[in-house]
Amino acid sequence: MIFRREPAMWLALFAVAIKLLTAFGLNLTVDQQSVVNAAAAAAVGLFVAVTVHDGIGAAVLGLVQTALALAVGFGLQWAPDRQAVVMSFAAAIVAMWTRTQVTAPVSAAALPSAKRPVQST
Repeated sequence: MIFRREPAMWLALFAVAIKLLTAFGLNLTVDQQSVVNAAAAAAVGLFVAVTVHDGIGAAVLGLVQTALALAVGFGLQWAPDRQAVVMSFAAAIVAMWTRTQVTAPVSAAALPSAKRPVQST
């Protein structure tokens, strides 16, 4: 699939298409065009992270942050504290997902007895 090999080329094509559509009638401000292109870049970044299996959590958070910026750019009237709460929630979800994807390099059974956590009965 060509998209997997050339994500930057597709992203550039998308950015130019937005400019073309705006020139011929799509009513977007320069700021809105920038936010749309940033959202597209975040989506492509997430796609690349998923396909190469690296940095997915960071890419997801970047996409959420960009989506929030896109919404604000198009008129969402959220105060910065509300935006921060949404980003904190997204970070917590990503952290919970990441926890299911990683394993400790050493099992608890391999730890010396002095370093093992005390179990209460």
